[in-house]
Amino acid sequence: MSNAEVLGRFVWHELLTNDTAGAAAFYPKVLPWRTAPSSMPGYTIWMAGQTQIGGLMALPSEAGSTPPHWLVYVGTPNVDSTCSQAQGLGARIVKPPADIPNVGRFAVLSDPQGATFAVFTPGGGPPPGTPPVQGGFSWHELATTDVAAALRFYGQLFGWTKGPGHDMGAMGIYQLFEHGGTQAGGICNVQGPSTAPSWLSYVHIADSGRAVAAAKAAGGRLLHGPMEVPGGSWIAMMMDPQGGAFAVQEAPRAAQSKPAAAAKPAAAKPARAAKSPAAAKPAAAPAKPAAAAPAAAAVKRVVGARVAKRAKKGGRKVRRTARKTARKVRRTGRKVARRAARPGVRRAVRKAARKTARAVRRGGRRVARRARVAGRRVRRAARRRR
Repeated sequence: MSNAEVLGRFVWHELLTNDTAGAAAFYPKVLPWRTAPSSMPGYTIWMAGQTQIGGLMALPSEAGSTPPHWLVYVGTPNVDSTCSQAQGLGARIVKPPADIPNVGRFAVLSDPQGATFAVFTPGGGPPPGTPPVQGGFSWHELATTDVAAALRFYGQLFGWTKGPGHDMGAMGIYQLFEHGGTQAGGICNVQGPSTAPSWLSYVHIADSGRAVAAAKAAGGRLLHGPMEVPGGSWIAMMMDPQGGAFAVQEAPRAAQSKPAAAAKPAAAKPARAAKSPAAAKPAAAPAKPAAAAPAAAAVKRVVGARVAKRAKKGGRKVRRTARKTARKVRRTGRKVARRAARPGVRRAVRKAARKTARAVRRGGRRVARRARVAGRRVRRAARRRR
């Protein structure tokens, strides 16, 4: 692959973590990977079959409170000119351009919205190997605060073009982007003001359910899924025991022999970056994915169930209040009756108290019935949304 052909390709993926030994033990249990040593001290290579697909290194000391994260590397013919162009477009240099002996040149940047990524110019060396059927990175997803601005920035920097957009309801538009006419990833809104913009990478695997079970058994955490997305693919988002977010994508189960499909919007752990890769052997272009999956339906089901539960709880509270009020009225009536001097007055007071109590009970029952009806309507609406 020439330097001209590398522009805009995702060529490397690097995990920076505070426990490299733990990460090296965790990921091969979940993904079809193994580790291999590199020529650089403290740097481990991720292998999928015979293909180098990424690296593993410790978070550098200058990273401060930066949590463990995956860093994506995008190819460019000239790292230095790309950094200058990115700064002119509003990006910030996190790590200035530097050489990796016998490997290439790289730099780490933060885009105008705050998502961290790296750029890489490969040096001389053998061409990349055949992309692995299983274990390769198949989709890349950017969660950002401004989808349109992010698309313009990366489009000018790497030549990515706008693909189809998918309306996710309250979550906004999930915007696909293309590289060389092939869908390469998606851009979506961050989910919540406390979530920082970041990149999330998907790994192509044979069985998403098995990967989730293995991740949980090894101390990881499931963030979302497994769920089927348009096109038939199955995806799941997880977090490793150290806090690094990643995702998996399974090909359509009814047609495993077809090209890998893929992806769905997600919210990933914030990525703030640090240091260089070691033996950066570029990976081949990702498989073409299918359209993004709307997660809005899942959100609506959860919200509907919560509303129904609150309505039911409110009905019980109204009934309890009505009974309590009726008891107070009866007690007050009896007390007044005892204090009355004449039998006629006592009878009138008791009669009035009973009448008031009956009216309160009827009112309470009416309110309770309305609450039950409202609850049933909410539950029916929630079922229809499913």
